[in-house]
Amino acid sequence: MQPLADRLRPKTIQSVLGQKHLLSEQSPLGFAIRAARAHSMILWGPPGVGKTSLARLLAEAFSCRFIALSAVFSGVKDIRESVEQARLNQVAGEQSLLFIDEIHRFNKAQQDALLPFVESGLVCFVGATTENPSFEVNAALLSRAQVYVLRSLDEEALLEMLKQALECFQPAIPYDVDSIHRLIEHADGDGRRFLNAIEQSQHAALVASIPRIDQMFLEGCLSQSLRRFDKGGDQFYDQISALHKAVRGSDPDAALYWLCRMLDGGADPRYLARRLIRMAWEDIGLADPRAIQICTEAAQSYERLGSPEGELALGQATIYLAVAAKSNAGYTAFKKAQALVKKDKSREVPNHLRNAPTALMKALGHGEGYQYDHDQDEGFAATQLYWPDGLKPQTFYQPTKRGLEIQISEKLGHMRQLRKSKSP
Repeated sequence: MQPLADRLRPKTIQSVLGQKHLLSEQSPLGFAIRAARAHSMILWGPPGVGKTSLARLLAEAFSCRFIALSAVFSGVKDIRESVEQARLNQVAGEQSLLFIDEIHRFNKAQQDALLPFVESGLVCFVGATTENPSFEVNAALLSRAQVYVLRSLDEEALLEMLKQALECFQPAIPYDVDSIHRLIEHADGDGRRFLNAIEQSQHAALVASIPRIDQMFLEGCLSQSLRRFDKGGDQFYDQISALHKAVRGSDPDAALYWLCRMLDGGADPRYLARRLIRMAWEDIGLADPRAIQICTEAAQSYERLGSPEGELALGQATIYLAVAAKSNAGYTAFKKAQALVKKDKSREVPNHLRNAPTALMKALGHGEGYQYDHDQDEGFAATQLYWPDGLKPQTFYQPTKRGLEIQISEKLGHMRQLRKSKSP
């Protein structure tokens, strides 16, 4: 029997669910559809939101012959055959829409093979991808195509889909309110997953001869719902970005949410531990040096305990980072120093700062004139310079007025005053 998800593919542009922002009459794609002006494009969105269905409907709207390839199973040979079919269609007076599903799986050579035919207008190219086109699609191909972003299906779209789905069953077993909410939660914005769950639960309810599907019965029909998460993909980096920004924004609850989302989705806890250590250096720094210690110890705790016990240490470290005093002064200073070294020439170390472990080096003047700080007032040689000759002293590190950096700022200010008072 034809799967429910296939039976419920939209038949018209107007019946596409959940993409009003993309298909409204005032949107760029809406204008193109109304004008029947085909153009190459990339449909970017998560699984199960209708990318393939939309591509088929666009072929009809643009009066094009639909040619479909999957980048998983196709290569340059298949591209050539599709292009030859497009040539025959052109001879017959018809334009062709070449749809390539999962275009991100094509390598550079395969994507480049499309360029001449997209450039010449022989085909209207439509690619579908779940990955960020900026990273996964060649710049040359990307410059020849508009990128349209499809969104996860919201509750309104899924409820309408449920209504349509139940019309396909005779008889249809109704769902109670809690089970409907559970279906929506299980779908996680994926229409295909939603319809598969409906089909599975309807068949099970029919066999069980029950009058209504409740949440308990539904749970028995569903496999474990995995939140949408693609290790190494665009959503992965979006979520780690959200975790980092929640820590930086001192929101421990949101930070914990994103940490648990990533752990639940299968992210490597060791990777998360490394990122927490990075956050401690970048966003807390010397305002609270305990942060790096706590994160390092959390990483070590996970190595000893593993999951799930070790994950608690990562959670505690996340909370600490979020509530700690924030400073990126050390991070900013490091980046400034890197930038200067990168653009500046190689400068010699001044003689008074050079090491002199041998008699020859001493004879050459290495270390001559060096002032040993511990022998000076306040343990500070105020007149001694540490920069290469010819390079004006720089100020990279500017501590904030937060946490321990308040005291660091006061100390550095005092030392600058001493240096100024003793300078000739």
